[in-house]
Amino acid sequence: MPKTRPAPGDYAPYAEQYVSQVKGDDILDSLRAQLKQTTMLFSGRSERDGNFRYAPDKWTVKEVLGHVCDTERIFAYRALRIARGDQTPLPGFEQDDYVRGGNFAERTLADLAEEFGLVRAASIAFFRSLQKDAWQRRGVANKNEVSVRALAFIVAGHELHHRLILEERYFPAIPRA
Repeated sequence: MPKTRPAPGDYAPYAEQYVSQVKGDDILDSLRAQLKQTTMLFSGRSERDGNFRYAPDKWTVKEVLGHVCDTERIFAYRALRIARGDQTPLPGFEQDDYVRGGNFAERTLADLAEEFGLVRAASIAFFRSLQKDAWQRRGVANKNEVSVRALAFIVAGHELHHRLILEERYFPAIPRA
């Protein structure tokens, strides 16, 4: 696995908000570290915490975590298709539709946290399996050209973006009983 960051031309400008969140060049180390950090973040949280939203128009903690899982699956699927040489343009997705259809309120926070761990482990296994040339491959997703390497960084940066929102806006605002 090459230990280099993606260049700005490897992804759409909007993805910079995610890529820039990731420190260092070794994306597999970052993905592994995040798995531990995020698992720890949710290990002490109650079901009540999982149902919390800090404003009426915001997702609950469970919906945020479900969104992170769904999005990681989609980005890893895009990376799989592109890494395997599939040049079929891949469509975008509407995150709010996925959250509405996810029925995350009906699941436990512990179940969603376990799912995150499994999804992340699968992503790590996939990215770890890639040969050097696959990391450079490019395709089109959501009408934008993107490389496999960039998608790995976007996976990590997207998760970190949402984890920071949980740590900064959600968890401090949860009333203590």
